[in-house]
Amino acid sequence: MKGGTMDTHENQCGLNADTPERALDDAAESLPEEELLYDLADLFKVFSDTTRIKILYALMNDEKSVNEIAENLGASQSAVSHQLRILKQAHLVKFRRDGRNIHYSLADDHVLTILDQGLTHICE
Repeated sequence: MKGGTMDTHENQCGLNADTPERALDDAAESLPEEELLYDLADLFKVFSDTTRIKILYALMNDEKSVNEIAENLGASQSAVSHQLRILKQAHLVKFRRDGRNIHYSLADDHVLTILDQGLTHICE
């Protein structure tokens, strides 16, 4: 299908190479640096725990304290605190101190996009 949707799809997926060897060469050249690949793998590991996913969903609409999150999830405060620490280290949540209280929220809109795209992917 010259000029049709098949050509467009093949070009977007990098399948327009002349030979399989050429396709592999093209793919290898477009790989990000090794350190970035490790960082990406670490980011995806954070999403491997259902409690962390639940915490991210709990924070979708507004900020919450550890106690509020624990109550929403039916989990212990220490379990939620532990998972929040991991989410903070991955820059997926941020916190705001208000006196003695700490309020957590999603770090940015990228977190919502990742969750949305992941859910869309598994529902297809």
